[in-house]
Amino acid sequence: MATFLYRLGRLAFRRRWCVTLLWVAVLAAVGFGAAKAPAAPDATNSMPGIESQKAFDLMEQRFPGTDADGATARIVFVAPDGQKITAADHRRAVDTLVERAADGPQVAGAVNPFQAEAKAVSKDATTAYATVTYKADADDLTDAAKHRLESAIEQARDTGLTVEVGGTALETQPSAGGSAEAIGIAIAAFVLLITFGSLAAAGLPLLTAILGVGVSMASIMALASAFGLSSTTGTLATMLGLACGIDYAVFIVSRYREERAKGHAPEEAAGLATGTAGSAVVFAGLTVVIALAGLSVVGIPMLTKMGLAAAGAVVVGVLIALTLVPAVLGFWPDAVLSRRARRSGRVKEGGENNGGSRWARFVLRRPVPVLIASVAGLGALAIPVMDLQLGMPGAEAKPTSTTERRAYDDLAQGFGPGFNGPLTVVVDARNAENPKTAVRTIEERIGATDGIVSVSPARFNPAGDTAVFSAIPSTAPTSEQTVDLVKSIRADRPATESSTGAEFEVTGTTALNIDVAQKTQDALIPYLILVVGLAIVLLMIVFRSVLVPVKAALGFLLSVLAALGSVVAVFQWGWGAELLGVETTGPIMSMMPIFLVGIVFGLAMDYEVFLVARMREAYVHGDSPSQAIRTGFRYSARVVVAAALIMMAVFSGFIGAGESMIKMIGFGLAVAVLFDAFVVRMALVPAVLALLGKAAWWMPRWLDRILPRVDVEGEALSHRAAALPATKNEAPTEARTEEEDTRPDFTTV
Repeated sequence: MATFLYRLGRLAFRRRWCVTLLWVAVLAAVGFGAAKAPAAPDATNSMPGIESQKAFDLMEQRFPGTDADGATARIVFVAPDGQKITAADHRRAVDTLVERAADGPQVAGAVNPFQAEAKAVSKDATTAYATVTYKADADDLTDAAKHRLESAIEQARDTGLTVEVGGTALETQPSAGGSAEAIGIAIAAFVLLITFGSLAAAGLPLLTAILGVGVSMASIMALASAFGLSSTTGTLATMLGLACGIDYAVFIVSRYREERAKGHAPEEAAGLATGTAGSAVVFAGLTVVIALAGLSVVGIPMLTKMGLAAAGAVVVGVLIALTLVPAVLGFWPDAVLSRRARRSGRVKEGGENNGGSRWARFVLRRPVPVLIASVAGLGALAIPVMDLQLGMPGAEAKPTSTTERRAYDDLAQGFGPGFNGPLTVVVDARNAENPKTAVRTIEERIGATDGIVSVSPARFNPAGDTAVFSAIPSTAPTSEQTVDLVKSIRADRPATESSTGAEFEVTGTTALNIDVAQKTQDALIPYLILVVGLAIVLLMIVFRSVLVPVKAALGFLLSVLAALGSVVAVFQWGWGAELLGVETTGPIMSMMPIFLVGIVFGLAMDYEVFLVARMREAYVHGDSPSQAIRTGFRYSARVVVAAALIMMAVFSGFIGAGESMIKMIGFGLAVAVLFDAFVVRMALVPAVLALLGKAAWWMPRWLDRILPRVDVEGEALSHRAAALPATKNEAPTEARTEEEDTRPDFTTV
C-alpha cells in the first residue's frame, strides 16, 4: 500500500492542475445536482420495532384522514396572584385571543378553554389553556400566520394576564452555538498556525476540509429525495467531515515538512508523506467508517442514514487528503514551511529533544505510576455512568427565557407534573364481543393503576372497533416513576386482554421516548462488540500485533466511559451545571451514548493510528521498543495534540448553544477528546508499551500468516530512500524539481 500511495502522491504533485480541476469539477457537478434535485423530505421519527410506533401505525390505519402533522400552539393563561382565570374580564381577554387566532391564516381550528367539552381550566381556576391547530406543519407556516398569533398573544398580555405558548407553531429553533462556535473555529486556526508556524500550512487543512465537506453535503442534498435523506441527515456528516478532513490533511502536511527537513526534494517529500502518513490516514479512515456504518445495528432508520452519510463524508476526506493535499503542495512547495525555515540560509535537522520526546522519556522512567494514575482518574470519572438515565429532553430542558419552557412550567403547576406527558392508549377491539364494554373495562383498570391521575373519555373510529384515550400520570414525563408506570401498565396487560378480548398498546410522546431509550440501550453492547471487534482486526493488520489493538480498544472504553460519566455528573446530577448555563437537569439524551461511542471511537482510532504507527515504523526499522516510543512521540505527539485541540475547540463551541441537548453533545465530545488524546494516547499508551517491551509487537506465527500484509510502515519506501544519493542542507527555494534540496529547521517552530 505504501508504494501505491507514494506513486499516487507524486502523481498528484506533478499533475496538480489536473487533480485540482478534477475536484473543482466534482464539487460543481454535485452542486448542480443538489440545486436541481427535489427538496429533501421532512425528518421522520419512525422507530420500527417498538410498541409506541406500532400503536401510531395502528392509529393512522384505523383513523384515516386524521392530520397529525399540522403545527399546534398551546396557549397558556395564568391569572394574576389571588385572582381567577374565570373572572369576567380575564375570560373576555381569553375569548378575544381565541377568536383572533381562529381567524388567522392557515388555521384549522381553535378550542376555547371555557367550552364545556374542553376541560382546559385547572381545578383552582388560576390556569387555563387554549389549543390552536394549523393546516400546515411548523416549517410551512407563513410569517403572516405567525404574526397574527403573536399579536393576539401580546394583546392578551396587555390585559394583565400571563400568557405563554407551547407547541410547534412558534417553537424556538435551537442554535448550534452561534458566536461561540465561530470562536471555536478561530481557535482551531490559531492552533494550526502555532503548530506549523505558517499561514499556508495552517490554512491548507482548513481549505481542503471545507472543500470536502462541500462535496459531501452537496452529494447528500442531491441524493436526499431518492434515498429519503432529511435535512438533519447531514449534521453528523458536516461535523465529522470537517473534523477528520482537518486531521488527515494535518498529518500529510506534517509528514511532508518532516521529509523536507531530511533533505528530500518537494515532489519526493510529497510522495513519501502520502506513502507513509497516507497509509495511516487510510486505516484511520477505515476505523471511522466502521464505527459510523455500525450505527445501522441500532435499528433506527434516521441514525442509520446519518451514520452512512457521515461515513461517506469521511471517505471523501480521505480521498482529498491523498490527492488534493499533495496537489496543493505542488503549487506552493515552500509555503507550508515555517517562516524561519524559509528565511534561513542553512538549516539543521533537529527535534531530538522536543516536548514530545521529553514527555516520552518522563513516562518511560515512571510507567507504573503513570498507568495507575491514568486508569484511576478515568475510572473515577466513569463512576456516574452507573446512575445513567436515558430519555429525550423536551420543553422542560429549554432555557427559562423561552416561552415554551414557561408554558411547560405553568401547565405543570396548574394541572400537575404529568399533564405535560400524557400516555395515549390505543385499543384494538376487533376481536371483542362488545367493543364498547371492552374499552370501558380497559379504561377503568388503567385509571385505577397507581400513578394515574385521570383518563379521558375514549374516542372511537368510524368502524367502532378501535378506540383512543389519554391517561395522565402523576409524575413528570422524564421521571423514573413514569418509566416504571408505563412498564407496570404493560406488564398487567395480558390479564386485561384475556378478560376483555381486546388488545391495547401504550404510546404518546412520553411512551415513545421511553421505548427509544430502551431500544438504544439494548443496542449499545452489540454495537460496541461489532465496532471494537472489527477495529481490533483492522489494527492487527496495521500493527502486526495482538496486544497493541487490545490496548487501544480498552483505552477507548476508558475514555468514553469517563466522558459519559462527566455528562451524567453535569447534566443529570447538576455538578457545575450553572457554569455551562444548564438551568434544568434531567435524563441524558437517549442517543447520546451511541453518538459518543461512534464519533469518539473514530477520532480515538485516528490518534492511535497516527501515534503508534510511527512507533511501529521506527521499531520495524531497527529501533528498540523504548527508542521507538520516543521516536513516535518526537514526530507525532505535537501533531496529535494539535489535532485534539482543534477538535476540542470546535466541539466546545456547541456548549455556547441555548439548547441543553446541544450543550450536552458539545460538552460530551469535547471532554471525550480531552480524555482520549491527553490521558489515554499521551499517557496510558506509552506506559503500557513501556511495560510490554518487545511483547507489544508480538503476534503468533499462524495469525501472522492468516492476516493480509500491508506495508503501512513504508519499508519499501525506506529502501528506496536509502538508494537515493545524499544531499546537503540548503535553504528552501521556489524551484520545483526533484533535484532541489530544502531542509527547514522544525526546532524553531
